Amino acid sequence: MGSSRVGFVGAGRMGFPMVERLAAAGHDLVVYARRPETQAALAELGVRQTTELAAAADRADVLLVCVFRDEQLAEIAGPLGAALPDGAVLASHVTGRESALRAVAGRFPGIDVVDAPVSGGPEEISAGRLTVLLGGPAAARARAAAVVRAYADPVIETGELGSALAVKLVNNFLFAANAQLAAEAVRLGEALGVAPRDLLGALDHMSGGSQASSRAAARGDSMAEFAARIGPFMTKDVAACLEQAAERGVDPGLLIEVVRRGQLELI
Repeated sequence: MGSSRVGFVGAGRMGFPMVERLAAAGHDLVVYARRPETQAALAELGVRQTTELAAAADRADVLLVCVFRDEQLAEIAGPLGAALPDGAVLASHVTGRESALRAVAGRFPGIDVVDAPVSGGPEEISAGRLTVLLGGPAAARARAAAVVRAYADPVIETGELGSALAVKLVNNFLFAANAQLAAEAVRLGEALGVAPRDLLGALDHMSGGSQASSRAAARGDSMAEFAARIGPFMTKDVAACLEQAAERGVDPGLLIEVVRRGQLELI
């Protein structure tokens, strides 16, 4: 694999296994790290690190940002965008609003911004099976893809800037609706004398099953435990999808009705 100079910001629960895979792939990597425990782990990996945001972006071909919220991206975008060389790619793994990403692109017209939301968790990253969606200029998508393939398969290019976020937000809205429907199915099953674990385990092999019911079954969670696990992510992403729909004058229709009326606290 050809080596690229890669900057990385956000080496947390999701980001650190990405860094491990990038380092193993031979990229010329520099990682922004503030926390002592992250710094120690990076030192053990032999990965170059910095406590200055600008240094992570300096001379980077591709800069990957893996933070949780739009507000965090907006906070760090200034020093990162100013330090990136013209023609560099900033790929954001943040699941958020298209308008937030376009604001970053508008501030720094000399760089190419790519939305790169992900589907999966640390286990998929470590196995190189994370799903990454890419939206933005075609050449920039290709450059980002060449880097994220260190931990992603498949890499799905969706089109122009913002399109990957739209796909991810609709996906998560649908997942939230399916989680509410799975909870209702469990309630009905219990009323009919079927234990939740037995019902969810069976649905995993049947046409009525979904990713939501499969993931609840995989850990043997109660639906309340499942909701607690996914709730922080779903609440953020459903809100982002509603905001983006409102910006475009789009009615989310039945999806929002299901999410709002369901028994799980996902909104």
